Amino acid sequence: MQTLAETPSHRPLIPAIGVAASALVLFGFQLPGWGHLLLVAAVGLAWAMDRELGADLTLIGIGIAIVSSTSVEADVSWPSFIRIGAVLGLAVATPFLLDRLLLRRKAITFPWRSRTRKTRLEIAYLVAVPVLGWLILPFYFIRSGTYANWPHITETDELVRFFIGVNAVGTWDELFFICTCFALLRRHLPLWPANFVQATIFVSFLWELGYRSWGPFLTAPFALLQGYLFARTKSLGYVLAVHLLFDAIVFLAIVHAHNPDWIPIFVY
Repeated sequence: MQTLAETPSHRPLIPAIGVAASALVLFGFQLPGWGHLLLVAAVGLAWAMDRELGADLTLIGIGIAIVSSTSVEADVSWPSFIRIGAVLGLAVATPFLLDRLLLRRKAITFPWRSRTRKTRLEIAYLVAVPVLGWLILPFYFIRSGTYANWPHITETDELVRFFIGVNAVGTWDELFFICTCFALLRRHLPLWPANFVQATIFVSFLWELGYRSWGPFLTAPFALLQGYLFARTKSLGYVLAVHLLFDAIVFLAIVHAHNPDWIPIFVY
């Protein structure tokens, strides 16, 4: 992960917060006009402060703007499956290609493997993640009624698309929020300010996706932990493994919530 300075300052935090606030307005409050205006203002302030900061927040802003061009509410119909997949793919590919081809840098990378061996605690966490998901997710989805934000699926082809979609979105989360947003923010901000900014964008997107009610109390710690783990391990493979293990339980819990006789393995 590249940084511009050994000890980044807090000055770039102001426009970075503006970018995060625009995501909250766009995805959380779903006010596109105001959200895009706030995004442009935040990016403009970044350019006025520093060219590198302006370029990096522009890349993040482009990704956010692309995602905001369509609804990402859960839908497994073929048109929505293709539409959402194309938009999310562009939101990752566009900042990456601009970074490589226009800016001629390598600020956005996808480091699959860590240069160091995982600690026992990091390995143990991989085992703990599905257990924690089993304990927490059914209670959240069913008690809050949030499972209804996902469609009631019984057909095999829909279940397959839903499973693929859950894993695809989980993979995209790490590519965009962690390897793009967080990595670019870390070029200008210390670890935890950068992490809180990316987590705000992350949680805002998940709200529109369907994690509502008291969902942010679940998704915010997860987003912060993913940023911290990436900063510690510098491994996309590790944080992606964590995310997909968690998402496997998400899939099972939502299917069970809609069809209580199916997968009766949960306690809630």
